[in-house]
Amino acid sequence: MAVAAAIGRGLDDVRGRGLGHELGPHGAVCPLARRAVVESGHESVAGLGNPGLPGTRHSVGMAVLGQLVRRLRVAESWARDRRCAADLAMASLGDAQLALLRPWRLMNVNGRSVAWATELFGLTAEEVCLVHDELHKPLGKLALKLGGSARGHSGVRSCISCLDSNMSPALGRAMPRLRVGIGRPTHPDTVQSYVLSYFAPAEQELLPPLLSATDLLLDHIRERSQRPSSSP
Repeated sequence: MAVAAAIGRGLDDVRGRGLGHELGPHGAVCPLARRAVVESGHESVAGLGNPGLPGTRHSVGMAVLGQLVRRLRVAESWARDRRCAADLAMASLGDAQLALLRPWRLMNVNGRSVAWATELFGLTAEEVCLVHDELHKPLGKLALKLGGSARGHSGVRSCISCLDSNMSPALGRAMPRLRVGIGRPTHPDTVQSYVLSYFAPAEQELLPPLLSATDLLLDHIRERSQRPSSSP
């Protein structure tokens, strides 16, 4: 149950942040945001999920992001940003400036929020890491992948479309993705209800690796920030 509580904490502050409110325009980047882009390079980590359904399998990406902001000690710095329809938290990791993104929109259209954030911070698709649930991996298994198809994941499909991201790393513009295994139901017809369900008590023992997903993310970001091409 402690693990379940930890996952819940990754999402419990999603509620009550104006979800469902009418969003403002998403036009030009304000001078302050553009100045931040010029002064230091950014990368983004976007945790995918359904904001109104914290703690479900489909919202594991947001739960991992919740663990990440606590690890980086910026859990209290979430701020609503109407320009990208998401909550944003900023953090530093060595030379990297991280824009941590929690979209307000539902899973199948949250690519719009991610795309608006990339425009806001002057990022390319390669500089955005998606964290999302993965039906095709056993519960608790993690994999960091560069590009690839959405494999039926509506949130990933939305991000690929909105960011015009190529699925092949060789073609460039391929997004890195941390895939968090949630397993899959026995019957394909029950997939939708399965991903929107909560983890069963018996599954709690397999969930601790989800909390260590932050280590994999941080290692990936450190490696990127140390590449010669990212040096000023």
